[in-house]
Amino acid sequence: MNPMSESQLVALLQGRNLPDNARVIASGNQAVPWKLLQLLDETLPTYRLGALNAPAGLPRRDGVTYETSFVGAGMRGSARLVYIPARLSQVPLLFGTTRKPDVLLLHVSAPKGSKVSLGIEVNILPAAIEACRASGGLILAQMNDQMPYTYGDGEYDLDLFDGILEVSEVLPSPPARTGVASDTADSAAQIGARVASRVQDGATMQLGIGEVPDAVLLGLTGRKNLGIWSEMFSDGVLRLSEAGALDPARPIVSSFAFGSPELYRWMDSNEQIRMLRTETTNNPAQIAQQAGMTSVNTALQVDLFAQANASRIGARIHSGFGGQTDFIVGALTHAGGKRLWRCGLGTPKPKFRPSCRFCASQPRLFSPQP
Repeated sequence: MNPMSESQLVALLQGRNLPDNARVIASGNQAVPWKLLQLLDETLPTYRLGALNAPAGLPRRDGVTYETSFVGAGMRGSARLVYIPARLSQVPLLFGTTRKPDVLLLHVSAPKGSKVSLGIEVNILPAAIEACRASGGLILAQMNDQMPYTYGDGEYDLDLFDGILEVSEVLPSPPARTGVASDTADSAAQIGARVASRVQDGATMQLGIGEVPDAVLLGLTGRKNLGIWSEMFSDGVLRLSEAGALDPARPIVSSFAFGSPELYRWMDSNEQIRMLRTETTNNPAQIAQQAGMTSVNTALQVDLFAQANASRIGARIHSGFGGQTDFIVGALTHAGGKRLWRCGLGTPKPKFRPSCRFCASQPRLFSPQP
């Protein structure tokens, strides 16, 4: 299919007879197809927009309702946010049932032969594509020559798309951390070192993004034959590769990624990287089969009973638990697997429960003592 002009895409949207308040699913994280989204927003007076961990910059006006199972900065705090609590591995099921998409806005690579790739953001999008095509919805792509071509479940023939807009745009990267308090940096380094000390050669890692995961990965550069089976990855995995810490015989399995321009260049046509759909990467049964599966996650709060809050600050939804529960279940099911938590905001005062074996074994933690 040949790329269309902006006016042709607008005409396509206008002529499709979309329902009022149409459900629009877009690539999320750092792969939002901004130009396509702008055109759609200027064309449809009302619609529902779904994207995972959407960054700042989404249309915030009357007529636009947000729907997501993982809230990013672009949706956070909106009065028009509809949060759908779900483990990430279960989100794709919604597209075939209660959340059928009418329009997809995808961000894809330049073609290789007759195929393009979803690049850094595969995630829940294959399920959305299948559901949209089955129901006769509209599938549009923003084709970007700066999106890396990645192998796996995100490769599609050009004839899948009803319309393609060609762009050349630099992909966003997380801002560099500047002005971080030394005590915060020191704490992250200490936590990272302690977590890294529990990881053995040959282990399979799942890590998120942030100071602590970065510090953990920095502490793993001396390991050997590590594997990556993760929901996402960033520059830390590139550093492991450069240090020779990864097992060259094992593919790097993930569902999405974001990081530096250097990371994106490394990902482009890298045959060791396999970007797979969420139903595979976040399947606890698949996770449990990985050698020495080690899941490292952050949370907003963790109490002394190991209960973790990764979703809310007070009564307001902050992000959502995303895929953490998938990997915790998978790591716990795996013989010898580990799941490691880091608390972000502090620990609420615990309450003694006589029926709890942990409470009975640790009376010194409670005041007054039972």
